[in-house]
Amino acid sequence: MSQDIYRRVEADPAFRELKSSRNRLAVTLSVLVLGAYYGFMAIVAFAPGIFGQPLFAGSTLTLGIPVGAALIVGSWLLTGWYVRCANGQFDRLTREIVERNK
Repeated sequence: MSQDIYRRVEADPAFRELKSSRNRLAVTLSVLVLGAYYGFMAIVAFAPGIFGQPLFAGSTLTLGIPVGAALIVGSWLLTGWYVRCANGQFDRLTREIVERNK
């Protein structure tokens, strides 16, 4: 009986749309985070002077510190966005699909 349910759910157009939406969001957020981190590391490796500049005259704090902190905080925020979507919209759609295909 459970195989029937799996087949019905997989055949449901809403399920295919759910999978597509979830994958699209995951790939987009992954590309954003990885692009930002690799871009940061590339600048540090190939143009260290950019992030090595002091924030203001006489400062020992360089531009790289707040940019690095912003990357970390941005990653947390994007993770929170994904969790919000997963626990809200995606879970609601999943429940609807399962209920419809019982």
